[in-house]
Amino acid sequence: MTLTDWLWWLLALFFMVIFFMMLFRIIIDIFRSDDMGGWGKAGWLILLIIFPLIGMLIYVIARGKGMAARDVKEMSQMQAAQDDYIRSVAATNDPTAQIKQAHDLLSSGAISQEEFDAIKAKALA
Repeated sequence: MTLTDWLWWLLALFFMVIFFMMLFRIIIDIFRSDDMGGWGKAGWLILLIIFPLIGMLIYVIARGKGMAARDVKEMSQMQAAQDDYIRSVAATNDPTAQIKQAHDLLSSGAISQEEFDAIKAKALA
């Protein structure tokens, strides 16, 4: 095997990986699409199975803008969910907020007076 043969093999492998990445990305987008019915999804899948290159090209031309919009929508939903989670688990460094929260817990009976005093001392320290 010469260097040229190896480089052609590497180039063919590269394009094969790109082909399968695009194919699976389009299949995922077909199933994720809300504006298409079951028969439309089945039609696109049949087209992709029978004529993969032509089917991918037609799909990207016909539905590429919607593909991008679905990606943006999904990423913004994921970002909002992550921001909400971070806000919910982030500890506050404000001692007055910690003491107020501990007082609310003491008022509801969730903690004892000793636990409240320990939280208050820790917040003020």
